Amino acid sequence: METDKPVRKSTRGFASMDPEKQRQIARKGGTSVPKEKRSFSRNRSLAAEAGRKGGQSVRPAMRSFSRDHELASEAGRKGGHASHGGRESDSRDTEK
Repeated sequence: METDKPVRKSTRGFASMDPEKQRQIARKGGTSVPKEKRSFSRNRSLAAEAGRKGGQSVRPAMRSFSRDHELASEAGRKGGHASHGGRESDSRDTEK
């Protein structure tokens, strides 16, 4: 049984925006911030401080890497493989 209640539409979120505004935002989707404008790439100590703050915000009991060295090592290896294509170092590529 259908009721004749008016359908409420949200005024929040991407779907509720004007189609032209959606297109304007979507056009930016494929672009990224240039490397020289990324604050962490320019300031290593700022990045380290942010990482420390993030780590400190997690309760010690929930810090799995601090409790499980093997898990931390495995994650580091995975990260290295993802960012360097599995290469140990660039110096090995030049030595033959």
